[in-house]
Amino acid sequence: AGTMQPPSASPCRGGVSWQGILLAVSLLTFWNPHPTAQLTIEPVPFDAAVETDVLLLVHNASQNTIGYYWFKGNTTEDSREIISYSILTQKINTGPAFSGRETLYTNGSLLFMNVTKEDTGFYTLRTLNNELSEGGRGRTGRQKLPKPNITINNSQPMEGEDSLALTCEPEISYATYLWKINSQTITDGDRLKLSNNNRTLTLFSVTRNDTGPYECETQNPVSASRRDPLTLNISYGPDAPIINPPDSHIRPGTNLNLSCHADSNPPAQFSWSFNGRPLESTQELSIPNLSTNNSGSYVCVAHNSSQGVSSGLSETRTFQALPSTCSLEFQS
Repeated sequence: AGTMQPPSASPCRGGVSWQGILLAVSLLTFWNPHPTAQLTIEPVPFDAAVETDVLLLVHNASQNTIGYYWFKGNTTEDSREIISYSILTQKINTGPAFSGRETLYTNGSLLFMNVTKEDTGFYTLRTLNNELSEGGRGRTGRQKLPKPNITINNSQPMEGEDSLALTCEPEISYATYLWKINSQTITDGDRLKLSNNNRTLTLFSVTRNDTGPYECETQNPVSASRRDPLTLNISYGPDAPIINPPDSHIRPGTNLNLSCHADSNPPAQFSWSFNGRPLESTQELSIPNLSTNNSGSYVCVAHNSSQGVSSGLSETRTFQALPSTCSLEFQS
């Protein structure tokens, strides 16, 4: 079975988005519970003999339609599903009632090849649109979709080193999967790939800007369910540290207060040294009552530890304590 471009035929009377068709051995009759509905289904030919082909041709489908689901019988139970087509993924799925002789066209029309006596009965079409409108009446056997969950193959990926796969769980037959980042629908790109019937989203060579939030949504003809936004924890840095203040000339007798900053996840740790001699391991360094002995090179080192790997960068700042001067004048 596969999807094909539909043949053309003249539409007949009536039709709805929840539609039953009675396929007889030598006659294909049309069952129409909603004569005023826009969607129509036309049997082509109107009467069919055994071992011939019959097309249930769909007319006037909504432009918002994103999926077609065909069932055998006056039902939409999963066990009676024949075949379905998702316009979003351009993929078909066959159900338990699929015989191998059905072909689904891209407009939702269903072709029966070499019909038999066993094909006699009602057939039901259910459409899915962007508003998730059920589009008809009658009892449905589909249950409300459970709230999905996102699993990640690496809980702490590192920037520039790791790729990341997000999978929307659970796997549900005949459901459509959608991904969003910052409320925007995700499509394939240079660093993003959708696979596994759109259940899996892969991010290649993650960066600190890939944190999200991400949402996974599942849809079927009668319901939709969305996972709460998920924000990723991506390790990066530390970036090159910056020492403040930038002024390197300090008057004696004043206090010197230095601070060190570096972007990092997890947060960076800092250590100081003066002319090669270790000082405090803090983000800020304070030296009271400066003298010329405090002139020299102050080095801040930023480092973090992610998955057992330590890295560090340093900045050197040379401060000079200016000597005090005075002028004496003697009178003769």
